[in-house]
Amino acid sequence: MEVTPDVCQVGKKAPFFQTEAVYDEAFLSVNLKDYLEKKYVILLFYPLDFTFVCPTELIAFSDRYKEFQELSTEILGISIDSKYAHLAWLQTSRDEGGLETLNYPLLSDLKREMSISYNVLNEEGTALRGLFIIDKAGIIQHATINNLPIGRSVDETLRILQAIQYNNDNPDEVCPANWQPGDETIIEDWEKSKEYFSSKNN
Repeated sequence: MEVTPDVCQVGKKAPFFQTEAVYDEAFLSVNLKDYLEKKYVILLFYPLDFTFVCPTELIAFSDRYKEFQELSTEILGISIDSKYAHLAWLQTSRDEGGLETLNYPLLSDLKREMSISYNVLNEEGTALRGLFIIDKAGIIQHATINNLPIGRSVDETLRILQAIQYNNDNPDEVCPANWQPGDETIIEDWEKSKEYFSSKNN
């Protein structure tokens, strides 16, 4: 597995990786470099296969996968489990806590090198619920880390992704609190920004 010594920080290059994965019940190799300049990438770190919160998250993102596709975005699920454990979980019915199928790959971080690179490895040796949004240039634009009992929101992830893409396309504008596509933005200029603030306070 290839890991660079890059610092994992919003606004910096994402640490590169190449690792084994499972998709559509087949084993494959996944390399972050393959997505650069083509797609945004969402990394979904989770602690373990065959657990409780994890299938709810992975299935929720899979069920909304088409919305991410329409935004030119790939999702990659990552845990410390082997590719064989991933395959077994994908072959387990959802009624029994399995995944059955997913619309995106599950990556194996058996040596924990990715979890270390992205600063999500906990003392028990599993990954916290880290979510990273990486743009087409390979820059980390967003990062959140939840503790093990707390699942993540697909809606909020989509909102943040859309805000990132809007800002990338409109670098002179910034997205205020609770921004949704179609909402007003703020011109990143002291005088022009007053138009936004005055419209909200009158």
